[in-house]
Amino acid sequence: MFASAFFVACDNGGGSAGYDFEIVGDSSADTSQPGVDASSDAALSSDADLSSGAQPASSSFLEPPHSSSILWDPYPSSSSFFGLRRSSDSNPGLSSSSVVPPQSSAVQSADAPIEFPFYSGADISTVQEYERNRTKFYDVDGSEKDIFTLLKDHGFNAIRLKTFVDPKAKYGYAAAGCEHDAEAYADKEHIVAYAQKIKAAGMAFLLDIHYSDNWADPGKQIIPERWRKVNSADVLADSVYAYTADLMKALKQVNALPAMVQVGNETTPGILIHVPNSKTDCWGNGVDKASTAINGDMGTASGKANAAKYFKAGIKAVKEVSPSTKTVLHIERIRQSNTVTWWMTEIFKNQKVPADVMGFSAYTAYGDGAPDNWKSLFQTVTSSYPDLEFIVAEYNGGDSDNHYKFDGSRKRTNEMVKGMNRWIGTFFWEPTLGGAWGPALFDWKGSNLQANSRAFEEFPMR
Repeated sequence: MFASAFFVACDNGGGSAGYDFEIVGDSSADTSQPGVDASSDAALSSDADLSSGAQPASSSFLEPPHSSSILWDPYPSSSSFFGLRRSSDSNPGLSSSSVVPPQSSAVQSADAPIEFPFYSGADISTVQEYERNRTKFYDVDGSEKDIFTLLKDHGFNAIRLKTFVDPKAKYGYAAAGCEHDAEAYADKEHIVAYAQKIKAAGMAFLLDIHYSDNWADPGKQIIPERWRKVNSADVLADSVYAYTADLMKALKQVNALPAMVQVGNETTPGILIHVPNSKTDCWGNGVDKASTAINGDMGTASGKANAAKYFKAGIKAVKEVSPSTKTVLHIERIRQSNTVTWWMTEIFKNQKVPADVMGFSAYTAYGDGAPDNWKSLFQTVTSSYPDLEFIVAEYNGGDSDNHYKFDGSRKRTNEMVKGMNRWIGTFFWEPTLGGAWGPALFDWKGSNLQANSRAFEEFPMR
């Protein structure tokens, strides 16, 4: 999924949210998604660099701009909230890696990853960025709490965080001149620091590795800058392995190993597919295909083999450092059951990728339907893959742009999933953000965030 900005809309044209990409069956032809410029097979050379990387009121939330030239919702550009204090400012604000939130009431857990029979989770990746602005969090009763304690008090027990390989690289999430450039948000240093806060709060941790310097999703899977000279899929797999192992070792060193690791984010079209060009924007939109020798485009025979190789490399690295950590693969498009069937057949049955968990994005606002509509597909994959566990890796419940009917959909998502065999968790996507996927659970009150009483009725105080 993607983040949203808060103040300034960026309109690139009309159109509905989401994209209409579907591949069914195998093809040796290049079936890149319509609208993405795949005309150039980048001439890549040299060995891999195996070194590791280290708001207004809620009515002002924005829908990402749309463009007919891309497949997935692009990400809005704004010079607003996150841009208040940039790295070049005389007063650079607080470093999110050093800020300590108010003392949590949670209890420190043991050395191993914190685990639960069912993960009631939330992705709060953007909260790290609010710390530069000293954002405070207030519960529905007006009491100030740190974000972990507040969420725990409403039944959440797990946190999901995204991570990028080098967000400060050109075309990266925190590249110079882009909205999030104040710090290298979501790099290894930030993830390790924030993972320790999750552990101290007594909450489980799901690490979402994008294997890119910027957002990886169905419209773009951009190879990180440090790996773009690679011209061999084997060497690129080695890079995936080395990076993943280094990140896991850093987390192990501070006693903050994740319970689950996503090896890729919304990889329906594949993984490590694209390279940027002169037209690529701050959100990673506007890309070319990498050479067929290395890209993991699931629309080609060679791409499927490459994608499987990269998934296996990431999984191997996770398991070697922490055998008890579960590995997750993640796609969307659940409204197209034939796409889900095709993807899982190829990855698990044909390519034999040994992941532990299958994760799905499930968004009513993007045409996936209400939770009751998902149950049939969820039951089908459960029976088809008896060795897998499953999660809803992202959901909101919103039915349209920044709108929610307050019809209990969020509660039903959790209840429906909890009632299914081997479904082990749900993760609300960014409760502090609202946009095309639906509204936030919080409202901005100046520079602080107040839990919305009506929104939290489906997540009552414990």
